[in-house]
Amino acid sequence: MRFLVFLLLGVTAPLAAAQAPKPDMPKLEVSVNRVDQDGQHMYEVDATGMVNASLPKVWRILTNYERMTEFVPDMESCKVLSRNGNEVIIEQFGVARFLFMNRTIHLIVRATEQPMSAIDIALISGDMKHYESRWELIPVPETGGTKIVYHGKLLPNFYVPGLIGSKMIRSDIERMMSAVLARLDRRDDARVEAIPK
Repeated sequence: MRFLVFLLLGVTAPLAAAQAPKPDMPKLEVSVNRVDQDGQHMYEVDATGMVNASLPKVWRILTNYERMTEFVPDMESCKVLSRNGNEVIIEQFGVARFLFMNRTIHLIVRATEQPMSAIDIALISGDMKHYESRWELIPVPETGGTKIVYHGKLLPNFYVPGLIGSKMIRSDIERMMSAVLARLDRRDDARVEAIPK
């Protein structure tokens, strides 16, 4: 199941940061819990990751929504429909893979940006009954890197098997987050890094 890869947004370390000791925190931690709400199964997702990339670089990548297809698995398109101050309306298409089936997923979401700090995502319409999430970006002075904290609540509008749904979603989140963290930590050449958002 790959329906979460396009829900999560949106997302070169200095030499000193690369040489600094890293915190003992694991690179990526993910938890998924199924909770019953109004007789339906809501999934609560928490993920925390560490990257060596500086906060400005992380912010620039995570808010460059139209380039997310370059590194987010199974996302086919991501288009900014409008921008009004710190609110961005985004349309996303992707593919959900569930056992032997593929399903196209279409979403329109609102991203509310708090520059260099957080991105709040809310579902406007699409193939979910409920979706909300928050990305928090926390600078790590000891390394010059960034801690990324994600919290989301989602309710698919298609069947997710109760017994294995949480494990499937966890696997999907780990795959997607690993790809995002790898992109954030990639050392780009100076010309790419110099391009403004």
